[in-house]
Amino acid sequence: MLAALRRRARARFDAWARRRNPGALPTRFDRRRIYVLPTKFGLFFTVLLATMGIGALNYNNNPALLLCLLLVGAAIASLLHAHLQLSGLEVHAIGAEPVPAGTPLQLRVHVRAAPGRERRGLRVETAEAGATLSLDEGAGEAVLPLPTHVRGWLDPGRLRLSTTRPLGLARAWAYAWADAPLLVYPSPEPHVPPLPEGSGAQLQSRLHAAGDDAHHLRDWRRGDSRRAVAWKASARRDALLVREFEQPLGADVVLDWHALGALRHEERIRRLAGWVDAAERGARRYRLQLPGQPALGPSSGPAHRHACLRALALLPKEAPGDGAR
Repeated sequence: MLAALRRRARARFDAWARRRNPGALPTRFDRRRIYVLPTKFGLFFTVLLATMGIGALNYNNNPALLLCLLLVGAAIASLLHAHLQLSGLEVHAIGAEPVPAGTPLQLRVHVRAAPGRERRGLRVETAEAGATLSLDEGAGEAVLPLPTHVRGWLDPGRLRLSTTRPLGLARAWAYAWADAPLLVYPSPEPHVPPLPEGSGAQLQSRLHAAGDDAHHLRDWRRGDSRRAVAWKASARRDALLVREFEQPLGADVVLDWHALGALRHEERIRRLAGWVDAAERGARRYRLQLPGQPALGPSSGPAHRHACLRALALLPKEAPGDGAR
């Protein structure tokens, strides 16, 4: 509960401190974009130095006063050093692979800096996640696990880069807000029914060692079964040849939105997302038909899967009170 209140208070402070709109990357930090404030330990250290200075002046203790001034100088130098830790940093790019809703999305933040200055203790944070950042030869990457709840575009919000080095007396931070929304796929139905029957006259086939029809001959490779060796052809060629077979897979699968009229809007999306994954696992060619959009496919493979799941993720939300239609 206390951590949630702290995050909410920090989000309100961040919004009040400087209102900015999302912008294009890269974002470079200079002196106008970096904030520096004392930490809790820094506030305690300030009170301690004030007490020490008052006591030294009261008792006219010159060594204690000298020590106090030396510590004040070290504290001021730490403020400057914390500022320089962020000065010149550049958020070069952010990105993440799409994931189904409910699965943490791994946000990758790429940061660059001019070589020649050692930077340590950097941290990258959003409103919901944080990770440390290490720079190697002027470049580094941080991975932040962002929670996902709904399909569609996910705005990661403003990124906060901060550090408390070298002495932990002050925290320096800066913001980067990239106009780069991330895609979240719809969550597939957990126990999806079998794929609908394929349609169309053109059957698919794939090469399979246990197929039905011989497709062609190829050179023997380590691990091939001896049963697949074409001995007569091998004797004529004076080299081991192996038969490749064709395994029929059936007709193209049609995933039609309108065929699921008994389900509600979001239930249809989850069913179709589950069928897309099932068709990919079974190496089936499939076509996705959505309302108001041209059909996708028939095809298969990672690019086609992404196109289908992206189209499902970006379908309009179900209006309140809508039933199965």
